[in-house]
Amino acid sequence: MRLTVPMIAAIAALAMLPLIRQPAFAGGAIGTTGIHVADEADTLVDIAIDKGLGFLELLGANPGVDVWAPGAGTRIYLPRRHLLPDAPETGIVINLADMRLYLFDAVPGRGEVLSWPIGIGREGRATPVGRTSAVRKTKDPSWYPPASIRREKPWLPVRVAAGPDNPLGSRAIYLGWPRYLIHGTDKPYGVGRRTSSGCIRMYPWDVETLFDLVRPGTTVRVVNQPVKLAWIDGDLFVEVHPTGAQQDQLEERGVFDSEIPEDLEARVRDATRGRAAVVDWEAVRTAGVQRLGYPVPVTR
Repeated sequence: MRLTVPMIAAIAALAMLPLIRQPAFAGGAIGTTGIHVADEADTLVDIAIDKGLGFLELLGANPGVDVWAPGAGTRIYLPRRHLLPDAPETGIVINLADMRLYLFDAVPGRGEVLSWPIGIGREGRATPVGRTSAVRKTKDPSWYPPASIRREKPWLPVRVAAGPDNPLGSRAIYLGWPRYLIHGTDKPYGVGRRTSSGCIRMYPWDVETLFDLVRPGTTVRVVNQPVKLAWIDGDLFVEVHPTGAQQDQLEERGVFDSEIPEDLEARVRDATRGRAAVVDWEAVRTAGVQRLGYPVPVTR
């Protein structure tokens, strides 16, 4: 079904539910998967918002499903389980490859990991990789379009006041990198896509939650890890995401050119060295080709 603004607000409470590290998957994974049975009016764009997922992560996990007409009765896989990025488990970690933000130790002592889908920079305006921190945060921010954007869109004013037409949404977290922010959006359908000018976009309800949990000085690490691995209950799982170029292809035509990550097999060998595990190399290669964006077991 087509979601209206009031309907989006109505489902916000559900969409705000974080992905929390589950005891059964401690040591590398968070969340649980699910299935949505589409009705006649559903689109993948609306399902993504309704279920708190990014658009491309939902599309990538359901190859062959029509974006605008999945069809009544079609089972839509909800990729809510994620392996954690290979980064220090503190503060904010953003993985550009899976277009997700991870927040560690939001509540000290509880060991929770919260995660939300994000929109990131498009080709030519990529979100930078590296380490910075949250410098300050502002509720109902004004937006001052930089000169580069005003050259592209000369009709923009010097200042866009807070309100429903402000692309920063209702919350902004300013980073140590000038001109880069974590913020909300006036266009929720852009979350889970490579469409920003480099900033990190979040669903309006998600950024409000993050805003309340993050303090100035919080470390922010941005990584780009299309391949993630973790041992879960004695089995090795791999999670492979499309590259940036493949994400653009997926956006444009619904499929991408297959290519196995060059380091995938070597990383599986390193991860299994010294362990009594039999690698299913066909499963490894299939994961590398399909890049479905959710964890799959590759040992038996």
